[in-house]
Formats: sequence, structure tokens, C-alpha cells
Amino acid sequence: MERRKSRPVKVRNIQIGGGAPIVVQSMTKTDTCDVEATIKQIEEMVAAGCEIVRVAVPDKAAAAALKEIRKRTDVPLVADIHFHYKLALMALEAGVDKLRINPGNIGSIERVREVVRAAESQKVPIRIGVNGGSLEKDLLQKYGSATPEAMVESAMRHVKILEDLGFSDIVISLKASDVARTVAAYRLIASKVDYPLHLGVTEAGTPFSGTIKSAIGLGILLHEGIGDTIRVSLAADPVEEVRVAWEILRSLELRKRGITVVACPTCGRLDVDDFVGIVTEIERRLAHVEEPLHLSIMGCAVNGPGEAHESQLGVTFGRQVGMIFKNGVPMRKVSASEIVEEFIKEVEILRQELKDKGS
Repeated sequence: MERRKSRPVKVRNIQIGGGAPIVVQSMTKTDTCDVEATIKQIEEMVAAGCEIVRVAVPDKAAAAALKEIRKRTDVPLVADIHFHYKLALMALEAGVDKLRINPGNIGSIERVREVVRAAESQKVPIRIGVNGGSLEKDLLQKYGSATPEAMVESAMRHVKILEDLGFSDIVISLKASDVARTVAAYRLIASKVDYPLHLGVTEAGTPFSGTIKSAIGLGILLHEGIGDTIRVSLAADPVEEVRVAWEILRSLELRKRGITVVACPTCGRLDVDDFVGIVTEIERRLAHVEEPLHLSIMGCAVNGPGEAHESQLGVTFGRQVGMIFKNGVPMRKVSASEIVEEFIKEVEILRQELKDKGS
């Protein structure tokens, strides 16, 4: 797929746009003032593959906590701020790498100028984040509702404020809670500007419904070449958001990280008990793996050998016994009760072989 051309924006050591790989983001859900809890969650998110972390900064106490958080993590940090320009200044002083703030909502042009000059001096970009649920009243009156056109007009207002101040280190997001408006809004803004776009379906829902909405909405846009960084918004642990984001990118072959498990949906030919439990446990035990490994776990001999030929490691079951394959070649038989441990061992051996080969 041909990606939309966008200008590059640097967030600490990570580039967004300009042809760089799609970047995975998420947001902490702890009280930012609780530094220990926030750092713990950031570490978990980073371990899962989160490349940029956003934290809420609702008040001065949260802004003050950013200084300690900054000292204890090297991951690029984004301060999420609404309405209060002084919180933006405090966040910049604390050393954040990006601001999520809408310049039209923080007061007079003098206040906006103060924030922009501080961000400029520290080479910190600003993300303009438009949400369908919080549009300006005059735009709601003009369009009748939070239409894609209303969202884009809102974003362009904020863009103009920054551009008039000579600031162009900008990222834009246009998020609605439904797929149709989200996709339409991003398509429209993509035709108007070349700033990098941060994709997301906001307030997508639970891990089940939210994952589906995010996969469809982000998947459509990414497949069209639109989008430079993504955040999956779920009513769940942020680690789950990161996992879903990576799965979306891997399914479109836009990024490679961690294991890809091909597992059959099962049918009446299933030759092993608790197949779903086996697959789930293997996936859970290998969640820490960063190397892009392709694995297959198949419940019978119909498609199993064929899938094994496509995988670095695979297992096919028959009468409660699993045959482990490596690069399509049968290795050894293992009882179903031992398959999780034995398969994990083979994965770790393969990881070491790949490391040795790389060195």
C-alpha cells in the first residue's frame, strides 16, 4: 500500500510521519500524582511495545509529578492538557516530549504564544486533538452535529492559530466514537494538510467491542495509507490497548514485533482436549517475546502440516499427541499434557539461535 506523504515530526528519539514506521501509543490510566503506580504502568506498557506514552495532566499536582516521572523513564512522554496554559508550561519545564493541547481552548493569543514559544525552544511538537464529543458550540450549531466536516473545521482553526505564530511542528487527530465518522474525518483532513496524523477511534468500548471498532476503523485508514501513529482506546488495561495496536499493524504487514500465532478455529475433527486453553496459554507465556516469530498451532492433520510449512515453529495434534514442526520439518512427538512447556522450550531455543545468527 502507498502511504500518504506527511512531514516528519520528532518526539524525543522517535519520528512520526515522513515515511517512518507507524508508531504505537497508549495512555496511562493511573493517577499521575501517584508516581510509583504511573511508572509501574509505563514500564508494563513499554514492555508490551508502547513507543510513546501519554499521561493526563489535569492539575498542578499532576504537572509537578511529571518531573519525577521524567527522571525515571526514557520513553517519550506526552502531556495531555485541556484549557490551562500554565499546566502546559509546567509540563514543558518538567521535560515532556510532546503536548496534546488545542490552542484555541487555552485562552488569549498571548497565552498561546507563550506556550508555543516554550515548545519551540525545546523542540517539542504539539498534537491538536479534536474529539467528536467536545466540539465548539458554534460548529455544532453550524453543522447540526459533530459531523466529519465540523471536526475538520475545528482542527483547521487550531492549526491556523499555530501557523500564524510560525509554529509547524504539528500532529493532528480527529477522533469520534464510531467508525464511519472517524474514517470520513481522517480522509477529509488528509486531503487538506500534510501534517502527520494520529489515528484512533475514541471511547471505542470494552476489549471485545472496542477492539473490533478500532480494528475496522484504523484498518481501513491504514490500508488506504492514512495515518502515522495510532492509539487503541479501550475500557481496559493500557497493555491490552498496545497489544491490539500491534496486532492491527501486524495483520496489515505494516510492522513486525512479537509472535504471530496461527490457530485453527476447531471443528468436529479436533484431536485434542482443551485446544483453546493450550493456544491461550502459549500466547500468554510468549507475550514478552519481541522478535517477529511466526507460529502455528493446529488441532488436526487436515491443515496442520501445510500451516507448519509456513511457520518457524508449529504443532499439529492427532489423538492427544502433538507433532512439533520446525520450518516445516517434523521434529518430535509430545503428549498434549506436555505440549505447552515443550513448545515454549522450542521457541526459546529458536530465539537463541536467531540471536546467535544475528551476532
